[in-house]
Amino acid sequence: MAHEPKARMTNPAYVLPDAGAAIMDLVKAARQGGVPESTLELVHLRASQINNCGFCVDFGAKSARKNGVSDEKLFAVAAWRETPYFSDEERAALALAEAATRLADASDAVPDAIWDAAADHYDEKQLASIVLMVAITNLFNRINVTVRQPAGVAL
Repeated sequence: MAHEPKARMTNPAYVLPDAGAAIMDLVKAARQGGVPESTLELVHLRASQINNCGFCVDFGAKSARKNGVSDEKLFAVAAWRETPYFSDEERAALALAEAATRLADASDAVPDAIWDAAADHYDEKQLASIVLMVAITNLFNRINVTVRQPAGVAL
């Protein structure tokens, strides 16, 4: 028996049209920091996995593949620490994404060690790009999980 989730309402970004445009402007800005698209896609996918956003995991995996992320990485991103497929730069971005997504899980949510590791690989503009992508992803996740946006359904 197939599970067929149904959205509780139209996505708020479409109910309030200015919201959707503003969010997409933020996405565009986040992509201007010089971080490889593939890395931003991995960051988006990992945060979406943590937040259990089926829509964003599905969309993110497809988008990552289109942006050159290998199947090895796609299949292993949830266990990136335990696999050999990720570069040191990607690992630093993924660690930062996880910490910034799990803010309530620790009193020092984004410890200096995680920040410093990311800063060893990315300049300020690139860090801004990663931080903004994580924040936007968490926004998407919270909207889509709340309204139960089904995976695989075009918005």
